[in-house]
Amino acid sequence: MNGAVDIQPLSEELQKIAIEELGEVPARIPDDLLALKTWIEQQPHLKARTDDQWLIQYLRGCKYSLERAKEKLDFFYTITSKYPEMTACYDLDNPRFREVHNVGVFLPLPKLLHDSGPRLVFFRMNYNIDKFRVEDVMLPCNVMHQVMMLNDPHACINGLFYVADFSGTAGHFLQFTPSIIKRQVAYFEKALPLRIKAWCFINVSVVAEQFFKIILPLVSEKLRKRIHIYTKDSLHKLQELVPLKYMPQEYGGENGSLAQVAADYHKVWDEYRDYFKENAQYGTDESLRPGNPIDFDSMFGLCGSFRKIEVD
Repeated sequence: MNGAVDIQPLSEELQKIAIEELGEVPARIPDDLLALKTWIEQQPHLKARTDDQWLIQYLRGCKYSLERAKEKLDFFYTITSKYPEMTACYDLDNPRFREVHNVGVFLPLPKLLHDSGPRLVFFRMNYNIDKFRVEDVMLPCNVMHQVMMLNDPHACINGLFYVADFSGTAGHFLQFTPSIIKRQVAYFEKALPLRIKAWCFINVSVVAEQFFKIILPLVSEKLRKRIHIYTKDSLHKLQELVPLKYMPQEYGGENGSLAQVAADYHKVWDEYRDYFKENAQYGTDESLRPGNPIDFDSMFGLCGSFRKIEVD
């Protein structure tokens, strides 16, 4: 609790980073939150959560630019309203949701990078493509980011550092249509107020290298500079950014077992089940948006798939 504001207190170290890097002025937080809430109330098309803990991350993630925070918040509810099958879950007890989570495609690791840095997040293409679509596996991933905005101050202040094992099959990559990729990239870059520190892709195959040639132009220049690609032959170079001990046990490290992290995370889903049920009432109504409605076909309408990927 910070005065009349209902937010979780930061540690002294994280508060210092929030002030120096994010432009936070603790005494001004109530006024900053009030300005964002007032704007929300004035939007005829937008019904958004106004919890202090939820909104403070939009301010922090946008370095206290009120205009950027408005844009990101609006876009979050826009994309979750338009594509809920990939970005929003209102029933965390849905058996399908829990089943996909158990596969352990996307998981936050228990230890921070260098013990006090960004939250390490691990991604694997280890799911059965005959059983799950890419939208299925991305849903827990995207909802988990929303949870981190509420319960992980290290992710909120220091950002996220992703390591992704891209040793998937051609079948995995063929599931990623350009439209799906554009939606996912937009969700990460335009909807989430979490700082992406790096994306490290490991075990990148020849098929995956062709995949990157297609998707990198869809990513902003800022994010492209934070993408690092490692083949199996160059994997040892990852340790320059992520020392081995910070990798999960399954990859020779000491940063928890992915199977155990997935099992333990069910307690988090249980804790937030009511919160996400409430989220069903929030979103956007494009018919009420002032000005021109969003042209989703133009934004995400690139159709087709990667059938031209050649496999040697």
